Amino acid sequence: MPVNLKRSRLVFQRLARELTKLAKNPAPESVHKFRTNSRRVEALLSEVVPPLNRNDKKLLKLLSRLRKKAGRVRDLDVEIASLRNLKIPEGNGHKSEFVSALMQDRAKHEHKLAKAFNRKTADEVTKRLKRALSEIDIPKDTEPLTLTLNKLAKLGREHVTLTEKTLHQYRIIGKRARYIAELADPDAEAKRVIDQLKHMQDVIGDWHDWLKLTQKAEALFGGVRDSALVAMLRNVTQAKFRQSVDAVAETRVALFSKKSEPVRATVPSRKPSAEAAEASVAVA
Repeated sequence: MPVNLKRSRLVFQRLARELTKLAKNPAPESVHKFRTNSRRVEALLSEVVPPLNRNDKKLLKLLSRLRKKAGRVRDLDVEIASLRNLKIPEGNGHKSEFVSALMQDRAKHEHKLAKAFNRKTADEVTKRLKRALSEIDIPKDTEPLTLTLNKLAKLGREHVTLTEKTLHQYRIIGKRARYIAELADPDAEAKRVIDQLKHMQDVIGDWHDWLKLTQKAEALFGGVRDSALVAMLRNVTQAKFRQSVDAVAETRVALFSKKSEPVRATVPSRKPSAEAAEASVAVA
């Protein structure tokens, strides 16, 4: 199924629109949409279009730098929301202290993001987006779904045992593969592939957000013996890891129409507590 040219053009137009919004106000929704649409442009130029030209390379470099700054703000928004929704007795006040620390960090990174999205940078990105759109030349025989499945099949061969590192690779490559699939003409097969990849991406992304939150809590309060909050966060993160491993296995079967080699995972042996399970449901 060939690339839908209208959809490919919309990728650039949406990013330009979100860039304007973010330059005015780094609200959580604007930050998220900018990052998502910048990754769509990156996937299109890097995976679908023939070798990058000079403008494309400079555009992707600019977007990468801005996305990293936006990503720090987005991560903190998610962490703050997750922590606030976590049901745990206040006890020694670690939860309130942690929320306060994250909010201070968020304000600092929001300031840096606002400085990065100055008028000069915004104008340059917009100009390069327009040039990239005007010069884009997608080969007629390009099949987005074929590209998508090839990327995932290769990843499946390379990573059988899932660790935190390899699971994160599934998240990154699965996300890019989904954005490529979205360039296809909309039909039942494209929707099936996109929905499956989105499910895997969401589940692994949720685990990764909790992992980062747990690591920050451990740096601030110590281990499980030092903080009930750290103990609960670690349990929730382990439960999310297992859900992510299941999501990868489901995706392999769903997209390749046969049972693949069993997915093995390297996880801590300690099982999530009942409290952690309740917290997982509360923040899902």
